[in-house]
Amino acid sequence: MKKLVLLLIAAAAGYTVWRRVSGGNAERDLWSEVTDALD
Repeated sequence: MKKLVLLLIAAAAGYTVWRRVSGGNAERDLWSEVTDALD
């Protein structure tokens, strides 16, 4: 039972980290699109 709880906690932490990284990438892409020089 303890292993299942630890697995769920690890999965939740991994998901949280993945969401933050994905959000950072999306924000970075948006800023690079906005700040690129117009051709």
